[in-house]
Amino acid sequence: MTPYEIAKTYIGTTEGPGPQNNPVIVQMYATVGHDWVEHDSVAWCAAFVGHCVERAGLRSTRKLNARSYLGWGVPIDLADAQEGDIVILTRGDPSGWQGHVGFFVRKTAASIEVLGGNQADAVNIKRYSKTWLLGIRRSGSVAPAVTLSVRDVQQRLRALGYHEVGTADGIMGPRTRAAILAFRQDNALTLAPIIDTALIDALDTAPPREIAAERASGMPRNSRIVTAANTQIGLGTLGALGTLSSQIAPALAEAEGAQGLAHRLITLLGLDGWFPALLPWIGAAVFLAVVCAAWRARAARIEDHRSGKTP
Repeated sequence: MTPYEIAKTYIGTTEGPGPQNNPVIVQMYATVGHDWVEHDSVAWCAAFVGHCVERAGLRSTRKLNARSYLGWGVPIDLADAQEGDIVILTRGDPSGWQGHVGFFVRKTAASIEVLGGNQADAVNIKRYSKTWLLGIRRSGSVAPAVTLSVRDVQQRLRALGYHEVGTADGIMGPRTRAAILAFRQDNALTLAPIIDTALIDALDTAPPREIAAERASGMPRNSRIVTAANTQIGLGTLGALGTLSSQIAPALAEAEGAQGLAHRLITLLGLDGWFPALLPWIGAAVFLAVVCAAWRARAARIEDHRSGKTP
């Protein structure tokens, strides 16, 4: 069931008479993490919405402040509002902290019908003036008004230096949300891991991400790649030097009497005359190849760190 479908099952629920408390409403506080509330006289419109959202398997704001839902989900224009969207209304001063929250039912010429809790101390459908409207939100990470795909946004973030986005796979995963939050913080946008028109507009005009001076000239800390590369470089260098300086020829001379497959193959190919002299150079070349590969891996890791591609 959707949050809205769940909300409809509570229509007719009222606060307890007199000093009594309705345990159904008290449970709503607990659902959103406020089990310390013992009386249904505490404003519970946000608790009602959060309870329905959580029962539907989604995460609410888990706050008792109605205006907390102004940062939940993605923004929706009134013209595009659908049954079940979350409506946030003002109470008194539009710039104040008080408000009311419920589920959008429909709009008329001058008002909005809202299914909500704590409306005359009950769950019901009530009309509110459109002038009270603060915002409408919908569950999800991508606003309907956005024209770019998630993949397009990921590619744009990478181009601007937000490499924590990872692979541009079109999936709104945790790495993409982290990159969006980082971009929003750098560009003074509301800190919400969503793709909305404000984000798209900023992506079109934002400069590349700045790299701190100490990072641009620094080294990655506790990097296993750099550590392994340093070890390979050291061992490869020692191996190359040891191979060139070792006395392999005497050892080969002592093994001339061996009749193993390798020996017979060398003799058959006519390499027995010069192969012993070549073998140390082959060994040295292998060691040097290992050193070169390790050096390149080390340099690439350091460059990724200094350019901001990796931590």
